[in-house]
Amino acid sequence: MQLFKKIIALVLMAFVMTSFSQCASTYKLQKELPLEIGAVYYQHWVAGVQGGGSGVNLFIPIMANTNDIQLDSVYFQGKQVKLEFKNNSIYVGRFASKVNQKQDIIMSSETIEEYNNPIPEIPKKLPFELKDNECVVSYQEGNRTLYYKISKITKKESARYPSVRPN
Repeated sequence: MQLFKKIIALVLMAFVMTSFSQCASTYKLQKELPLEIGAVYYQHWVAGVQGGGSGVNLFIPIMANTNDIQLDSVYFQGKQVKLEFKNNSIYVGRFASKVNQKQDIIMSSETIEEYNNPIPEIPKKLPFELKDNECVVSYQEGNRTLYYKISKITKKESARYPSVRPN
């Protein structure tokens, strides 16, 4: 009976170990990206009007894309966003920050009046360990989602957009 319990315990432990190893392989980073990219950079921005927003834009220039690969999302500085393809030559990831955002919060002693206040977002832990100058892009190849890490991302001078003033 003792031998049977030990065998069952070993089988269960092997099953648990293999199931965790398969989860980790889901986010395996590729060594090469099937398209050619230029120098990746990011830039902080702030709107010139109160409540106009602020954030960070990440730019991934495309030099050549012979395989017609479409980048999907980017993981950068603790956040993840969908990438936008602009001007047939650059992907942009737009990360909003909490600074200078429009505030529509109702503060009241009556709890029913606060009912429609937005629920605070709890940041999700990313599946990658990244430095501040690194990002991971996801893309589709066939029916698989693949990931590629981009390092040495440069920071450009912040963009401060002027406020709109009537003439």
